[in-house]
Amino acid sequence: MIPTIATIPLFQLASGEFLSLQVYKFIGAKSGKKVYIQSNLHGAEIVGNAVIYQIIDFLTTLNNTQIIGEIWLVPVCNPLAVNQRTHNFSTGRFNVYDSQNWNRIFWDYEEQHDDIEEFARSQICLDIDTIKYNFSQKIQTSFDSLLDKINAPSSVQLTDKYRYKLQSLYLDADYVIDLHSHTGEGIEYLYYFQNREDSANLFLLNYSILFDEYDGDAFDESFIKPWLALEKTLLKLTGQKMIFDKEAWTLELGTGMQMNADSISKGVRGIKNYLTQKSILEIQDLTQSKTISHQTNFRSLSQLKKYWSPVGGMILSKAALGTSVNQGDLLYQVLTFNKIGELPTTIHVHAEKTGLVYDISINNSVNEGEFVLATM
Repeated sequence: MIPTIATIPLFQLASGEFLSLQVYKFIGAKSGKKVYIQSNLHGAEIVGNAVIYQIIDFLTTLNNTQIIGEIWLVPVCNPLAVNQRTHNFSTGRFNVYDSQNWNRIFWDYEEQHDDIEEFARSQICLDIDTIKYNFSQKIQTSFDSLLDKINAPSSVQLTDKYRYKLQSLYLDADYVIDLHSHTGEGIEYLYYFQNREDSANLFLLNYSILFDEYDGDAFDESFIKPWLALEKTLLKLTGQKMIFDKEAWTLELGTGMQMNADSISKGVRGIKNYLTQKSILEIQDLTQSKTISHQTNFRSLSQLKKYWSPVGGMILSKAALGTSVNQGDLLYQVLTFNKIGELPTTIHVHAEKTGLVYDISINNSVNEGEFVLATM
């Protein structure tokens, strides 16, 4: 099938050109869930664009009866960040206008409102589908009110306008997938939220990291946190566990500024399997055998350990990506030039605890306090 393609203007540049988004919508013959998939929110994290391209290419081989519901895909979802450069390096992690991380800017209903318990009390006697609909309407109404400020004569800054247009695409979705990569070198894994472990396994990645703490205002968090808060409140009020069919995922697919074929393949395979097992796609060739045999390794965000250089200098050696280390193992060495009338020295840094090296800086020249690597 051929998707519906919509072009959405974001904002106008001083020279007159408009930056815009392009949305590819695959709408099935039968109604069902809505899936929203985007890539390249951070400028250097380009691999998701190739994943989306291959997903689009795959979906065009299907007919509309094989899609139940809707799949919306938005590659290069942040044109400002994608086009940002320092020398010939893609940067685009932070907004140059206000220095904010592009993935810490999003509107979160839970943060803006303290009425979730009041709402939950009013819904106790209702079935889960009705509660889901009512809460969706409540979130949508609050979100729509942001437009008044945007359209006012004083308007809003670029960040607020951008997040409104991007979030308006996913607000009525059931499943949200945000495709990222590392800034430096990294392995493939995903971030997931409470009570979504079974679905995390559907992506067929080797590692999944639970958000047991939050940085705040990230894209995936802004979508799912209100629903998690409602689930927690209903459990407290009724003693019964109620899980809404709402899921948000961030897939970290390898190394930044690169289109690594293996990372792309893992992303495409995982998304196709997820869509099939969630009954968004009806495809005979994709069976549950891989899902049943696969078991992801679960970690929590609080278990991750980042290592920052204790001195300025040059990294002589460091543990390779994917290396398992034990407490006390050598992680990396820094050659430091002290400039105090002494010979250069080498500093040895050892692992504080057992873990797997999953993220490595690509720059072997470090100032004191710069990131070197991380373990999970």
